[in-house]
Amino acid sequence: MMYIKRHIESVIKRISKRKAVLVLTGARQVGKSTMLKEVYKDINYITLNRPLVRESAKENPSLFFDMHRPPVIVDEIQKAAELFDYIKDIVDEDTDKQKGQFYLTGSQSLKLMKNVSDSLAGRAGIIKLLGLSMRELDGISYRQPFLPTLERMAEREQESSKLDYSGIASLVHKGSFPELHETENDLHDWADYYSSYFQTYIEKDIKDVLNIKDESAFIKFVKATASLSGEMLNLTTIAEICGKDVKTVKSWLSVLESSGLVYLLEPYHNNLNKRMIKTPKLYFLDTGLACWLLGWNTPQQLSNGAMWGHIFESFVFVEILKSYYNDGVVKPHLYYYRDTDKNEIDLVIANGDTLYPVEIKTTSDPTKSMVTAFKLLENVPMKKVGTGAVICLAKERLPLTDGVWILPAQMI
Repeated sequence: MMYIKRHIESVIKRISKRKAVLVLTGARQVGKSTMLKEVYKDINYITLNRPLVRESAKENPSLFFDMHRPPVIVDEIQKAAELFDYIKDIVDEDTDKQKGQFYLTGSQSLKLMKNVSDSLAGRAGIIKLLGLSMRELDGISYRQPFLPTLERMAEREQESSKLDYSGIASLVHKGSFPELHETENDLHDWADYYSSYFQTYIEKDIKDVLNIKDESAFIKFVKATASLSGEMLNLTTIAEICGKDVKTVKSWLSVLESSGLVYLLEPYHNNLNKRMIKTPKLYFLDTGLACWLLGWNTPQQLSNGAMWGHIFESFVFVEILKSYYNDGVVKPHLYYYRDTDKNEIDLVIANGDTLYPVEIKTTSDPTKSMVTAFKLLENVPMKKVGTGAVICLAKERLPLTDGVWILPAQMI
């Protein structure tokens, strides 16, 4: 199996020099334990996916850590919450205050983070991992978080991309789970992978957390969220599609969010402007899984289909999000803009006192009319407007207007 180097490795090394405990969260199969085993080849690795190991951890946590002395990697730690208090005691009793002792991973971050905040507040460094990024797959070493400043765009262009239009469409369709990129595979492998992934997700992640009586309604719910990726969240619509009430849909959505399958992008608003919309925008975090759920079976079907714009926007947004997570930023200042007059900006990146507007389009030839809403940010008090970008399927970076650039998607 070929291991693809992850940009977040340097963040892990940095945090493990400062903290005794490192917590790595992310969806099932994004490569959390694979990466830790690659970075720390000589550290003991234990997974709580194995029933006997899990039972011994739950029944006798102190003996468990006598047998598995730190430094240790514990995979799927949320399956034995009993271990957290023992980890806290071991860390607190460590007179030498050694760093990098516990590397904990979990794919259900709601349970995981509750235990971390209860037992390990201040003792743990927290990192989020998504699937492979376009930069990682393209062999790009540049690892600054995306910001459309002239300086960062020029730095990124020092390394050229191997991806063209069909390469991007294939990548959007394939998705970012490492297993799909380790060997050459065909569309049968792709469909088989997502079919078993989704079944495992429901069996192992969902039934642990939600007491679901109606599995078919839950499957309809997940398909509905995939079909609404890139749109403003509408709980009523989703509830109608899966035949459940809004309260149920809300609790199901929070589980999808905490298990790393969806992201809710908050709207940009400040208290001085009552015209801003308050509803978040929904993004499905793996476009390959979204394509499989929606029956887009080939890259051609996807790029010719009605949802290509929304799926492409989801892909670009998630690539930008990965650039922040991979730099150790777990709560990046990413927003979208929409006001009551329906003026919208796909993405607003806040950096200090500057707002950077970004529009995402599937065109290769964007027009100035696509960025007219950017000017509205000039009305935001106490903020400056930075360079804007239209991220699209153009072949090269070009100026669109004074202060707005056309940026090829592969140059994120």
